[in-house]
Amino acid sequence: MNARVLPLRRPNGLRVLDLCCGAGGLSMGYYLAGFDVVGVDTAPMPNYPFPFIQADGIDYAAEHGHAFDLIHGSWPCERWATVTKWRGNPGDHPDLIGPGRAAMQASGRPWVIENVPETATAGILRPDYLLCGTQFGLNLRRHRVFETSWGGGGDLVAPCWHRKDLLAFVHKGERAYADAMGCTWMTNLEARKAVPPAYTQWIAAQFLALEGRAAA
Repeated sequence: MNARVLPLRRPNGLRVLDLCCGAGGLSMGYYLAGFDVVGVDTAPMPNYPFPFIQADGIDYAAEHGHAFDLIHGSWPCERWATVTKWRGNPGDHPDLIGPGRAAMQASGRPWVIENVPETATAGILRPDYLLCGTQFGLNLRRHRVFETSWGGGGDLVAPCWHRKDLLAFVHKGERAYADAMGCTWMTNLEARKAVPPAYTQWIAAQFLALEGRAAA
């Protein structure tokens, strides 16, 4: 567990399990929305800012998912991401979205899956929400698709606005991306796979509205 773990006992009293959590970008969004967060990943995550368990996400969800109010899964995207075709063979990477979804569904708890937009194009994920950094006032794009157990709907976000001063167009370095996402505690390498906390802070608000609770 990271010595700098942020406090639990958040305002709404709900617990979220973040599978394939990485260094905690999306975990932070749930935390900011008022959730207690526990992260699981197969690799050590020394900068993860919440209680952390090094384990297989599918196995952990199957055994412990029922103990949480919400389960989030960011199953590896390499099989579907366009960038993999530039750097290697997508077939070398397993498809964990299907097995991961099955484990989350078996828990009987509400769930969220996040991944790259290519998964929606391929029919792997249902695009209940498609989010972009510009919708939240961030100076970057980083599109991500979210499939949820409740099927989307709820509040709308503004359309993308890919203006010319975005980081993608002015060729800033990796540190600028990490900071622009709000992932200031991560290394540059960790931030490469990170997603802005604003995305799950907004997703969490949709879930809380469904549950008849107010956001933190």
